[in-house]
Amino acid sequence: MDAKYFQQAYKPQVAEQEDRLEEAVRYFQRAYALQMRGQLEEAIDLYQKSIETYPTAEAHTFLGWTYSFMNRIDDAIEECYKAIEVDPDFGNPYNDIGAYLIEKGDWRGAIPWLEKAMVAKRYECYFYPYFNLGRIWEAQGKYLEAMRCYQRALEKNPKYNVARRAIRRLQCILN
Repeated sequence: MDAKYFQQAYKPQVAEQEDRLEEAVRYFQRAYALQMRGQLEEAIDLYQKSIETYPTAEAHTFLGWTYSFMNRIDDAIEECYKAIEVDPDFGNPYNDIGAYLIEKGDWRGAIPWLEKAMVAKRYECYFYPYFNLGRIWEAQGKYLEAMRCYQRALEKNPKYNVARRAIRRLQCILN
């Protein structure tokens, strides 16, 4: 995510806000790079600086994702709630809450969050909530519902091979 992405999403009203947003984006980008290298504590510090500088749904969501890498699932969910407060149109935190609840074994609780992600106005990865909902249905033995979800995930992203493998797995079970 580059500065232009954030400028379009947040449309700062005055020059001072624009400068703060640009600084927050720099913190965010550095945090993401550290997170991808496994330097999680350092990434957390920079995500928090990004949020302090200019709160964005992305920084809260990615901070939550970093917490999830550390098995701090409740903290991850809390950051997703904060992300939704900042921008209720941003889809990632809805899916992430759903995924974290699946991880905690709360399948029923995950479903409404995944459904919200599916209709979020600002989301680039609509295939994830379909795939995650498919995981729930498959775990419950509702293979046809799971198949439909996996197929929708693949429609949303034809290169998502995880969904393709899930479809093949279910085809083997159903045949």
